[in-house]
Amino acid sequence: MERTTGRHQVIHDLRNAIPDSRAPSAGPASSTVVSREIQSLVCFALKEEAGAFRKLAGGREDISILVTGIGRKNSERALLERLNQFTPRLVLTCGFAGGLDSTLAPGDVLGSTDDEALQGKLTAAGAKTARFFCATHIATTVAEKLELRRTTGADAVEMESAAIHTLCRARGIPCATVRVISDTANEDLPLDFNQLSKPDLSLDYGKLLWAIAKSPGKIPALLRLQKNSSRAEQRLAEVLARMTKHV
Repeated sequence: MERTTGRHQVIHDLRNAIPDSRAPSAGPASSTVVSREIQSLVCFALKEEAGAFRKLAGGREDISILVTGIGRKNSERALLERLNQFTPRLVLTCGFAGGLDSTLAPGDVLGSTDDEALQGKLTAAGAKTARFFCATHIATTVAEKLELRRTTGADAVEMESAAIHTLCRARGIPCATVRVISDTANEDLPLDFNQLSKPDLSLDYGKLLWAIAKSPGKIPALLRLQKNSSRAEQRLAEVLARMTKHV
């Protein structure tokens, strides 16, 4: 009985940290109020990734936060809808990333852009210059991360930025990727979250509960991931607050 209760507590805790893109289905309600004063559109795949920055940016009418959902298709669809409402001066694609460079640690914030002036602002805000690979699924094992590093030369992997950069480039809007390392190149994720996803790439919590019930030994690693993700989210928020201060 105690073990079952513990598992349910883990599920409750992980709901606040493990990817879930159900929120974007609510449309504009998942982002700040759109106004003509908005300078920066800050995109996150997940509401969990956006939480800390939303608190820091509270009350700032120059910022709009958009939760797109996971993956290229979701991010492209959500961004197109938002850009049809207004044109920001800057678009940032933000959230967690998996490390491919073995020297990167959880909480390291990385930045990448084609705009030289914008790259300088990223560096000044505390983001390390890096190369990203935009994948179609979550890289869950050390072996997969090593192979991605070897074949792409990228420093980190995520799943949305390529689509967002393509749209912004077509419309002449400056764009930058700003991501924080949640899991390193030297560690496997505790579960294969690709196997626990719904068709829209959001997390199926029923599958997660079943996976934990079958492998309760994964619970400590899941809680470590939650802790690292929470710290990483806060670190990313601090960099984004500085980055968007003078757009």
